[in-house]
Amino acid sequence: MSCFSSADESAHYGFSVCMLLQQYREQLGWEDAPVVELGTGDASAIADVVAGLPGLRVRSYDISADSVEAARANIAARGLADRYTVELGDFFDQADASGGEPVTTALSNPPYIPAPDRDILMPELWGGERGNDLTLQLLKAGYDHVVTAVASYADPVTTVSTAADLGYRVVNFLAMGLDYGPYSSEPKVRAQIARIVAEGRGWAGDDEYMVAVALFTRDPGIPGDRGDQLLRALQLPA
Repeated sequence: MSCFSSADESAHYGFSVCMLLQQYREQLGWEDAPVVELGTGDASAIADVVAGLPGLRVRSYDISADSVEAARANIAARGLADRYTVELGDFFDQADASGGEPVTTALSNPPYIPAPDRDILMPELWGGERGNDLTLQLLKAGYDHVVTAVASYADPVTTVSTAADLGYRVVNFLAMGLDYGPYSSEPKVRAQIARIVAEGRGWAGDDEYMVAVALFTRDPGIPGDRGDQLLRALQLPA
């Protein structure tokens, strides 16, 4: 088995998820129970992860009918429909509603564009006023393990401190620098990022920021407590 190589924008997320799932295979136990995913997008990143990890099963949820249609097509084209399923609807309403096998691990590359409201170029990318609304909601949902993207300008200080208050530790992470795209560059978004940075709760360069994909766990049997290292990797003082 191997992690995939991709040149698209989701490459860092997919590669990082693959690496973390491989490294912590036994501790997370994902060969014995499915993993749930908050937000599917077009499914290309995680479909490649599922293809590279034959024992992995993912149940995904997305509120966009267009995304679900595209995701199902991409999954079917890769021959993965038996191990990667996508449902239309709210993750927090449906992920645990069907019963069946217990789920302990959740994945997400959540929308993290910060802005005062969702009236931005692409509203689906709005992550709340500070960019971390869905990340915090996922951490509060009670999964033992959460693998999620954390952006340096989306108040990672609050994300890490809230996770700690909820009993999570940052086991490990992979970080990468990214250039601003059109959505980060929108004036109202840049102004909101500047406010978060001025408060000392985020970091962004003139046209760049950092994103890390981190594994948070509440399992005391998994070693690692790298919350301070995560913040430093995102260019923030621990």
